[in-house]
Amino acid sequence: MRSFLLVCGIVLCICLLGASCISSGTSDEARQDLLEALKSYGISDPKVLAAIARVPREAFVEEPFLGCAYWNTALPIGEGQTISQPLVVALMTQALNLKGNEKVLEIGTGSGYQAAVLAEIVRAVYTVEIRGMLAEKAQQRLGYLCYSNIRVKVGDGFRGWPEYAPFDAIMVTASAAKIPPPLIDQLAEGGRLIMPVGEDRSRQELTLVKKKDGRLEVSLLADVAFVRMTGEAEGNVTGERE
Repeated sequence: MRSFLLVCGIVLCICLLGASCISSGTSDEARQDLLEALKSYGISDPKVLAAIARVPREAFVEEPFLGCAYWNTALPIGEGQTISQPLVVALMTQALNLKGNEKVLEIGTGSGYQAAVLAEIVRAVYTVEIRGMLAEKAQQRLGYLCYSNIRVKVGDGFRGWPEYAPFDAIMVTASAAKIPPPLIDQLAEGGRLIMPVGEDRSRQELTLVKKKDGRLEVSLLADVAFVRMTGEAEGNVTGERE
């Protein structure tokens, strides 16, 4: 399993910017094809599959890439960032083992797609994005789609969102050399955190942390390749606003 995910992880953040996206069939057909592909890769949680089926990914991609909204690939969203590959969204969501009543913190809002998938499953999503333009666009998309259980903040994800801690689950969609200590502090007892971790900027370990009886249980799930966290994770300090 680890060796397979290594291949997936390296491919997941690669997008050929010059490639044209040609849609075949309707978006409903393309969405169903994507769901079947996710099942073939081991995504089995019915809540995760149902969430991905309900969220219109085309609402979160840039216009030149609408034709490949349901391709199992990452796509550029501006500022050097991407909307994650659907398989990675599904893998990370499934790993959190969500039941439905959780309060979840997401670090790295990006397009807003991952937050929307989480919001289809859980009670509340708090998502932090360091890039103001991306946060604003994500908030507009999520508002248009009537997601009332998502709050977006412009800020440094390294610090989390302490005003609303503790969180039952935390998902970090950018990599760093280590898990930011404030995120561990904001994880509830019995909670789970998933994040790509590693010194290497081109490859990291998708790491699942469970907080149990005051201790941390760490599992390494896959080799992946994610964009790097910025801000305090890289030694820089930024401001915050909602």
